[in-house]
Amino acid sequence: MMKRLPQEIIARKRDGHQLEREEVEAFVSGVVSGEFKDYQSSALLMAILLRGMTHEETGWLTEAMMRSGRVVKLPEITRPKVDKHSTGGVGDKVSLILAPLAAACGLCVPMMSGRGLGHTGGTLDKLDAIPGFSTQLDDATYRRQLLEIHQAMIGQSADMVPADRKLYALRDVTGTVESIPLLCASILSKKLAEGIDALVLDVKFGRGAFMANEADGRKLAQSLVAIASSMGQPTSALLTRMEQPLGRMIGNSLEVIEAMDCLRGEGPEDLMEVTYALCAEMLRLGGLEADAAAARTTLEKAIQSGAALEAFRQLVEAQGGDPRVVDDYERLPLTDHCVEIDAENAEPLYLARLDAHGFGQAACVLGAGRSSMEAVIDPAVGFELLKKEGDLIEPGEPLVRIHFNDATKVDRVVERLRLAIGLSPEPVAPQPLIVDRIVG
Repeated sequence: MMKRLPQEIIARKRDGHQLEREEVEAFVSGVVSGEFKDYQSSALLMAILLRGMTHEETGWLTEAMMRSGRVVKLPEITRPKVDKHSTGGVGDKVSLILAPLAAACGLCVPMMSGRGLGHTGGTLDKLDAIPGFSTQLDDATYRRQLLEIHQAMIGQSADMVPADRKLYALRDVTGTVESIPLLCASILSKKLAEGIDALVLDVKFGRGAFMANEADGRKLAQSLVAIASSMGQPTSALLTRMEQPLGRMIGNSLEVIEAMDCLRGEGPEDLMEVTYALCAEMLRLGGLEADAAAARTTLEKAIQSGAALEAFRQLVEAQGGDPRVVDDYERLPLTDHCVEIDAENAEPLYLARLDAHGFGQAACVLGAGRSSMEAVIDPAVGFELLKKEGDLIEPGEPLVRIHFNDATKVDRVVERLRLAIGLSPEPVAPQPLIVDRIVG
């Protein structure tokens, strides 16, 4: 086939045609080389969002992105190598708990994570809150760390999946995050380049997720599992609800603190439910446990014994962070400025809605997330949820504690939070967090 110009490829997808494999590969290589300019890449991303991609196209895109840089092989690692990925949510600090917990239970967890995307938080942004922690490891250090402590949490190096590094940032600021083919290719290209044996996915839907409803979340989960399985990667997905923020902390340092509380056995019930379920799935796919009940017992023992917390301490120290933060939270970036808000209710009412999307947007305004590629995150700021959906709220009772540094932002943040909070005179029944398990 004659090589097409970038504008010809854009026009073909704009007009609803299925791209040829060579066109998909030309797009990916052009993103890396610069032949596709940012404005052309953005145009094709929007065309893909509007016109979609077939399963075949998405597979080609995934493979081309994966092979745009170095693909890791880890034959020296004898433990089962299993990773987890979440499609993004508000207050989702599961990875910080899960990696050391799974390592303490016998797995090797080579985890490549990303920055915050849109209104959702990013694992790398949370890790950056730990003084000295480096998410950029050279290949020798990465391999040695996996051999010694069986876990690593890194960002994409310049030579690993460079196409996704560029496209990930463009999707964040061009309104194309929700595209299922682009989500699949972004997630799987990184994960399949890690050298893992199996993959567990946390596919979220709801107000705080990129997939707004269960049907779209299920479609994404099925696409991810099907594409990964077709590429020879054992994969399963849990379909989980993201209507209200997960856990009680939103904001980078605050979420690191909550993750360490979880590893001490003091975490909130909803956060631990999701963490245990994903870890159990990892242990099963890794062949270490036969069923969810046995896996849950193993995981609980690792927390009760202190092994999981010690694994987190080892992770922090191995990647240049200050391990003293595990015992002294004051060593993390924290703010001295707090204000609490209530619901302004005149009578006792039930908390019916904590809109995760609204809280995520408010976090960006506060400085805990980014609204543009060049935005700088303040790791100290964020929210502490004093109540969760279903709780009875007395008049004047505080719902949210805002940790801030810039007082000029507080009024705008409070305005957004009030819109994200809903009350009801009737009791509110909690919805199940984990909806389904999807396998290839």
